[in-house]
Amino acid sequence: MSTRTPVSCAHCNRADGGGFELSPLTFFQAAAEVAAACPSSAWFLSVVGIHNWQLGLFPEQAQKDVWGKDTSVLISSSYAPTGKVERVDGGFRLSGRWSFSSGCDHCQWVFLGGIAPGDGSIPDMRTFLLPRSDYQIIDTWHVAGLAGTGSKDIVVEGAFVPEHRTHRFVDAYTFQNPGQAVNTAPLFRLPFGCLFAFVIAVPAIGAARGALDSYRTYMQAKVAAYDGSKVADDPFAQRRLSEAALEITAAEAEVQNTWKTMCAQAEAGETIPLSARARARWSAANIVLRGVRAVDLLFEASGGRALYLDNPMQRYFRDVHAMRAHALNNPDRASQVFGYSELHPGGTPPEYFL
Repeated sequence: MSTRTPVSCAHCNRADGGGFELSPLTFFQAAAEVAAACPSSAWFLSVVGIHNWQLGLFPEQAQKDVWGKDTSVLISSSYAPTGKVERVDGGFRLSGRWSFSSGCDHCQWVFLGGIAPGDGSIPDMRTFLLPRSDYQIIDTWHVAGLAGTGSKDIVVEGAFVPEHRTHRFVDAYTFQNPGQAVNTAPLFRLPFGCLFAFVIAVPAIGAARGALDSYRTYMQAKVAAYDGSKVADDPFAQRRLSEAALEITAAEAEVQNTWKTMCAQAEAGETIPLSARARARWSAANIVLRGVRAVDLLFEASGGRALYLDNPMQRYFRDVHAMRAHALNNPDRASQVFGYSELHPGGTPPEYFL
């Protein structure tokens, strides 16, 4: 997946100065690899990295606004519609406070979620794009997990956002994104909600891999304090490693199965059905659950020394549970979306972030 998008054509090749148009699977693989070393860094890579792709779904003028002078500019986000949106001539006026904007200190623009006023039966949920001069960053990120993501608060006081700097969720839901007029590659025909759900799920795989590597190395050298026996010969220690490894393998397979199919459909010019998108949301949440289970199995078997702050195991434990706390990684909500889709064929799932 591209990590930089050129101004007028987000699907250009490298010779044209743009991104590589790699598969999401390549992006996921990179994020998981980074997470094995540092889950916070991987979270930043995943979340901020996917914003470049989302900007390619905006009207072309918004892409020019961001990358017109510098294609290295980055965008942070906070999608929960916690601020106030007013409709004014030529666009909207935003005020309020948004939380959990990962990596915002390193970004020059921000995506903020909000509901535009209207008379429709479905709320007009949008992503609003604001430059750094239109918001403040408030340092609230003093946390137990994913501490390195710098997911601070964003405060906006009456900033004007022109219409072209907005992206309607309903357009993403129906694959009618305005950016597709100029970005015609299959990459831009993938479902926004599913792709974002997976970018915050795959770091859990990497965190579990890192925990597994740490556990393996530690247990190979550990000697039991009570009888001096090698812990590597303990069948219970072996069982924990085996179960954790299988959880990781299953999570990796779920990523491959989901996105090989979706990418093939996009390449063929097919519309990815709602049933597949609902299942993908459920799969993403389960990937995180598998990561949590794997890390928990290993942490619980690592003994008291896993609690020390210089032991990487406690960091994997804290970080993977912080990932699970994200709203999109809530398995109860994701299971409702998938279950409804299965039991109401042809119906509309109870959300449109798909």
